[in-house]
Amino acid sequence: MDHATETEVADAAKHLRSLSGGLNQVLFGQQELIDLIIAGVLARGHILLEGLPGLGKTELVKGLSKLLHLDTKRVQFTPDLLPGDITGNPVLQEVDGRREFVFQPGPLFTNIVLADEINRASPKTQSALLEAMQERRVTVLGKTHDLPKPFFVLATQNPIELEGTYPLPEAQLDRFLFKLEVTRNDVATLQRIVSHRELGTEPQVDPVMTTETFNSLLELTRRIFLPEVVANYIARLVDASHPGQSAAAKGIRYGASPRAALALASGAKAHALMQERTNASFEDVKAIAPAVLRHRIVLDYNARVEGRATGDIIRDLLDEVPFQGAATPRVLSTKS
Repeated sequence: MDHATETEVADAAKHLRSLSGGLNQVLFGQQELIDLIIAGVLARGHILLEGLPGLGKTELVKGLSKLLHLDTKRVQFTPDLLPGDITGNPVLQEVDGRREFVFQPGPLFTNIVLADEINRASPKTQSALLEAMQERRVTVLGKTHDLPKPFFVLATQNPIELEGTYPLPEAQLDRFLFKLEVTRNDVATLQRIVSHRELGTEPQVDPVMTTETFNSLLELTRRIFLPEVVANYIARLVDASHPGQSAAAKGIRYGASPRAALALASGAKAHALMQERTNASFEDVKAIAPAVLRHRIVLDYNARVEGRATGDIIRDLLDEVPFQGAATPRVLSTKS
């Protein structure tokens, strides 16, 4: 595969700046979040947005689909939602004089699926997304149906402490490239919202690129060069997240998976493209590491009792694992 050129990266940056500007018209005062959203879709990943109701998560996803001129469908997840309600169901119809089952596609058959309040659905319905998120296809009654390209799941989630929510299983969490936290607005941003928005109205944005242009950006992201030293840093960082592999891993019950390493590589390439560079760097990995790791690291009981947060442990990991140097992180002795 040929690597991206400086000219291609510079041209792509113009489109990405337009996309960022459009998203800033939808969600005020959240530039870091917007940058990570763009990096996530460039890396062809699914994104989980967590935050309290009313912070603009749904409007952000809807605005993204409009700006990219992609087909989108919204699924409001509720406790009574069934798997077939999102994948589609076979319906008995008359075809050429015979009655037979004909598959009727569900809302997954689109470019961007807005899975609104995904953790309000039952685990059985949540698991119906697994094949779609990993394989970009669904299987109903033994027959496989391919999903459109590109295909993204952008899900919103309420904090698990809220009433009527079900925690997502670890296997499904691992399918999300990024988990992003949508925080509340400061006073200045709230004032801007009050001055420029009305209750019940949506922000009006126009497409900033064609579908063909967006697909070319996805392909260009894959062609961003990942140096061996950066790949080695990613491998050491993921390895250090496992118990006994680093001092920072104290308090971790389960570390990051190999899929996390792939996510770090893809996300670093996307971040590099947004910075108008033809190769990914250590800084790119560090910039997207919290979004990749925060939902893939499981803390043990003692860490939770001590009040240690996943974000704190990730910061310790990033501080401890050097960009270059020792081939492997320091292994702690298990002897007493």
